[in-house]
Amino acid sequence: MSEAYQVISFVENQNMKIEILEYQHLGGNDNFSIAEKLYFAQKSNIKLRQVRITLKNSSLTAESGALQFMKGDITLKSLGGTGAKGFLKGIASSVLTNESAIKPQYKGSGVIYLEPSFKHYIIVELNNEEIVADKGLFYCCESTVSVSVQAMKNISSAIVGGEGLFQTKVSGSGYCVFEIPVPEEELVEFEIQNEMVQVDGNFTLFRVGNIDFTVEKSTKSIFGSVASGEGLLQTFRGTGKVIIAPTLPVYEKLANAISPITTSKKN
Repeated sequence: MSEAYQVISFVENQNMKIEILEYQHLGGNDNFSIAEKLYFAQKSNIKLRQVRITLKNSSLTAESGALQFMKGDITLKSLGGTGAKGFLKGIASSVLTNESAIKPQYKGSGVIYLEPSFKHYIIVELNNEEIVADKGLFYCCESTVSVSVQAMKNISSAIVGGEGLFQTKVSGSGYCVFEIPVPEEELVEFEIQNEMVQVDGNFTLFRVGNIDFTVEKSTKSIFGSVASGEGLLQTFRGTGKVIIAPTLPVYEKLANAISPITTSKKN
């Protein structure tokens, strides 16, 4: 039986191997409605992807519900905190960051397949550092990496900036996988050294390093902001990296566009 997918990205160390699989063609079944959707998806180069992890006597932390199947000598443990206090803390974190309260940990040796999706994935390696991710992007990581929440420093930035009061913080050393809304090649990364990056919109996905986030007027004068048409800008200051998805607003506009509806009148 030939494999229906290609490995489009992978990393490997002494603990595990992480691969991103991409299915080149979906044959469909006997449902004509599904066949029609698959036809247009394939013509539009929309492909199914899946994350595969090979554990080497190590452990993986993943989002709840991400598992599709696994084989080998692997045990499963839920990481939801100890006791009622820990569970409630996990629930609060999940509501604030759009991620699950209880994150399963897979430990041992074997192969894990996570749920396939039409989304895109990116593998990030942390070396004793931390990355703050937009809500809902975390997917899985080596268990040497800690997953927590990052509180905004001021309420105005959280509310006006559209990011909420908390984001997901991943810290430590090891591999992480994030779901991203656009292909990896469409991401733009800025390295800054005591500099500033300003973004007009909610399409900043990650920031790495010692970077502060605020929301500021595009000019010193409110009248200047109104005249320029830009208004408020997400502002990142410090030293590190800021990773944005400049094509995301275009996709969102296309998704929200209303298709024209033709109507006819009966004579």
